[in-house]
Amino acid sequence: MRLQIAIDGPAASGKTTVARCLADRLNLLYLDTGAMYRALAYVALNTRTDLDNQSALVRLIDQHAIGVELDRAAPLGFRIRADGEELTPEALQSNAVTSVVSTIAAQPVVREAMVREQRRIAQAGPVVMAGRDIGTVVLPDAPHKIFLTASVQARVQRRRRQMETMGVDVNAHELAAEIEERDRLDESRAASPLRPARDAVVIDSSAMSAAAVVDRICAIVDPAA
Repeated sequence: MRLQIAIDGPAASGKTTVARCLADRLNLLYLDTGAMYRALAYVALNTRTDLDNQSALVRLIDQHAIGVELDRAAPLGFRIRADGEELTPEALQSNAVTSVVSTIAAQPVVREAMVREQRRIAQAGPVVMAGRDIGTVVLPDAPHKIFLTASVQARVQRRRRQMETMGVDVNAHELAAEIEERDRLDESRAASPLRPARDAVVIDSSAMSAAAVVDRICAIVDPAA
């Protein structure tokens, strides 16, 4: 079976950092599927598209040529383009995009379109894929599934550091409320709610460094290593 490692988890659980480091360690391609929804959110905001209009959102994917290219040399480990231009990490992680991405990701037709693209990408070769429904929906037959979680306090600290490196000053109390609301939306949505796959290994990274989590996953993928 082709090596596929599915890493799921809530917002700011560290899955993006861990997945990227794991891919580098194992010399695999990497994709954070959440960035695909963020790209669509970015385009939807710029075109003032109704965020509850599923058909209009799906049309944006084709009309604005939103596409993904796996590229280990890219800053994100992959490239996402819209209208021929590569979207920067700052654009994808902006507060405006963050505030609406859960609404877009909750649309069933949007998720169907994204899942088709994510599965196509996975067929290109061995991959580490991070998201919220990789092990349960996108790659249910992946041989290795990880559900990475962490306390709200730990996730607030991580996201705050991330935003500050981009020059964004963040209020910790507001950030905690945003993360808790994001959890509620992700866990309660009708289409592909956030939950561990039945055969996933759950790792609480609250008190673990990213390197320690990567070591733990490598031991799971290859116990003899």
